[in-house]
Parts: sequence; structure tokens; C-alpha cells
Amino acid sequence: MLRCLVSFGTAIPTLAQTNSAPVIQSPATLERSAGGGIRKGVSLVTTPVTVLDHSGELVSNLGIDDFAISDNGLRQKILHFDLGNGPLSLVILVENSSRVTALLPHIRTAGIVFSENLVGSEDEVAVLSFSDSVEKLTDFTADRGIVEHAINELKEGSQNCKLYDALATVVQMLSYRHAAQAAPEFPERRRIILVVSEATDVGSEEHLERVLHRAQLSNVTIYSIGLSSTLAEIKSQPKDLRPQVVPQGIMPQPGPPGIMQTPNTEDLKWGYGNVLRALEWAGKNLKGEFVGHALETLTAGTGGQHIATSNRQLLERAIGEVGGELHLQYSLTYETSENVPGFHRTAVHVSRKNLKVRQRPGYYVSP
Repeated sequence: MLRCLVSFGTAIPTLAQTNSAPVIQSPATLERSAGGGIRKGVSLVTTPVTVLDHSGELVSNLGIDDFAISDNGLRQKILHFDLGNGPLSLVILVENSSRVTALLPHIRTAGIVFSENLVGSEDEVAVLSFSDSVEKLTDFTADRGIVEHAINELKEGSQNCKLYDALATVVQMLSYRHAAQAAPEFPERRRIILVVSEATDVGSEEHLERVLHRAQLSNVTIYSIGLSSTLAEIKSQPKDLRPQVVPQGIMPQPGPPGIMQTPNTEDLKWGYGNVLRALEWAGKNLKGEFVGHALETLTAGTGGQHIATSNRQLLERAIGEVGGELHLQYSLTYETSENVPGFHRTAVHVSRKNLKVRQRPGYYVSP
């Protein structure tokens, strides 16, 4: 991957205004990104694409003839092509639960790295923390000093890590902000979440599959930086975090009338069945992508990237890697040949060998 920190100390040139996920557009708005995850009566789709070489470095010297794109298996003609940096609406979401107390000093000292690598001259960034609840540390701002200060002053929270609840809150926050700015005087912005967290959820009422679906519908791209404990989660089986108040095999509470209780009924109560359904969707639509845990599933399912870290240096490098990618993506726009309601699978290929392409797996069309 990108091996150096990318600093945006000077103004970032705006070469194209692109969205961070496939967006259906009307022909009248080809030059202006539509922004919604689902639209009726429209036929243009814009897909941002990241291209990496064999060593993981970003590739920025490709032309329109180097790309091919398909929609539900049908080859499409690219009508609009750009390489550039549309402005961002970015939310940095940081876990501050007591589970990661030992890692909080590393995150605090990386405040300047967050601000320098993620906040461009036309971007807006908000910082939120979460444990048992979500706390807004700063509202949307283009001031790097405010972003740096918010992260530097990160406080320890409670024991729970309600990852899904926090992500659902941020997806809704970005959706409302886009709706409020849907006017000609506001620039179209790519909606991005960068979550710095473990891969484990503890105590959420929300479910993984719903968070993924809402992010896709709201045209939100999720990037994640895994804290060191995430490495153990990747290599091990998911932990059963339910309180063991009775001997194994005994159900702690009576089930619904007329339904025989099994371990699966408890799994559904605690949301494990929803995780499995999300992973099942990912297995069908994210072929070739690793979807071993929640953060991998959310990032692959929205066109982002998950980076696992184990120390402060890797954390800072990961921040620079995400910043470099967000500000150097290709944008491909085509007119879909079929506007069939439901999920459309998109695939992008490049003609040059030994290059890796990453893009959101598809988009939704409303009935």
C-alpha cells in the first residue's frame, strides 16, 4: 500500500467532483454529481475507482481507454472520465472504550497526522468518539487545528464498544447533511466515514446487515483502521460475548410461545444471525474480497478499505494511506443500459497487467 504519509499543507486542486460510491444521475446533471444512493427515473452512474500497482502504490497515469466497466455483466460505454479530488464530508469515528485504554495515547498523539492528511482545503471534517454512546467532539469544520485538538483531547469512555450503533448514527448524520446541502450553492461532496476501532461490537441494538445496507443506500463509503486487538479478532473465531448466567446448553429466558428454544434462538436475540446474513450477502457480492469480520465486510461492501495496525507508526501510516487514496481516485460515469430495480453489480477492469482495482461492488435502483 502507499508507504508514505501524504500531507495536504497546500490547497488540493479540484480536478473533478466525484462521489465515493456509485451514484445514479440524470443526464442533466452529468457535470454535477447526484449524491443519492437510490434515485428514480435516472440512468447515469458514477463510480470512483482506486488503482494500485503490484507493490500497493497508487497508480495515477491511466487514461479512459485503460478502463472497462460492466453493469450486471453488461459492458458499458464510459461517458465521463476524471482523475481528481472532489470535496469530502468526512466523519472520523474513534472508539474510546476502556477496552482500548492502552491505545488511546497513540491515537491522541496522531491528531496532527489526522488533520494534515485528511483535511483538504475544500473538505469538511467532524470528529466523534464512541463506547457505550456516541459523543460529537467537533462538528463539521475545515479548520485543521480544531480537528487536531478534538483528537488530542480524546477522553476514555465506558466498557462497551457499540460499533454498529455508532456507525448507524454517523450514516444518518451524513445523509441529513447531504439533504441540507442539496442546493446549487453547495458543492457536491463525497460522504466518507473513517472508523478507528476494534472489529468487535459489544452491546449495540443495531445490526451489521442494516448498517451496511443503509450505508449503501446513503452513498457512504467506509474506511477503517483496526486497533491492535483487531489482529487477534481476525485470526480467531468470533467471541461469544453474551453473559453466561446459566450452565451451557440451558436457555436463560423462555422463548416465544410455540417455538422450541435452541442455541440459534439466542444467537438471533443477540444479533449473531444478522452478522451471518451480512456475511452471506458479502460472500455473494464481494467475490475475491476478504470478509472475515465486521470492519472488512463494511469497507468492502461500500468500496472502502480496512487496514489493521499494531503500533503508533502503523496507525500513522494507515492514516496517510487513507488520505492519499481519498484525494487520488478515478471517476467513471456511464449510462446504464438497464434500469432494473434492485442491486446492480458493477465491475471495473484495467487493461494493464499486474494492477489491482478497488471500487464499490454496486448500487441500488428503486422500484
